[in-house]
Amino acid sequence: MRRLLLFALPAALSAALVGAMGAPASATPPNIPSASTAASRLASLTVGTESHQSTYDRSLFPHWITISGTCNTRETVLKRDGTNVTTDSSCAATSGTWYSPYDGATWTQASDLDIDHMVPLAEAWASGAWSWTTSRRQAYANDLGGPELWAVTDNVNQAKGDKDPAEWQPSVGSFRCTYARAWIQVKWYYGLSVDSAEKSALNTMLGTC
Repeated sequence: MRRLLLFALPAALSAALVGAMGAPASATPPNIPSASTAASRLASLTVGTESHQSTYDRSLFPHWITISGTCNTRETVLKRDGTNVTTDSSCAATSGTWYSPYDGATWTQASDLDIDHMVPLAEAWASGAWSWTTSRRQAYANDLGGPELWAVTDNVNQAKGDKDPAEWQPSVGSFRCTYARAWIQVKWYYGLSVDSAEKSALNTMLGTC
């Protein structure tokens, strides 16, 4: 394993991480490679045409799952990516501040945020996840060990939908370098393919780094 998923960590460490509240937290998920490493990994990815789109169903990627106690994946990301987050007994965020790097907006209500899959589930499916087991798709959809999950403005996430970087990019131009590096890391780690337009867009985005 190149890295561990959070839910595979020892229980004490997992609980300590997801239970941390009241202090500023990084809004950047872990394990985003440098631009040079991302470029190398992009070059190593299989370039191919997407397939199996007609058989995609979101329910084939079970989420959100319980991470620790009463906290599920969404709630864990909100704690990780927010500042001064407080929660109730069911782990729902009751206060905090969140910065959405895609559009530069700041929010104080968790209801204004979606948890975005950097590489959308439908995109992953068409890029190779159609052949995975349900267990692997569940791990992918709830992956806290890499840059797959981001707390972002809800309508921005909805505008992105299932689009790849050839079809949609963050409005904050200075974030496109990070976005490309994170996208490439997810595709590389999970052995997913890229199409030619997607690869070209990612190379262009890396050029802004």
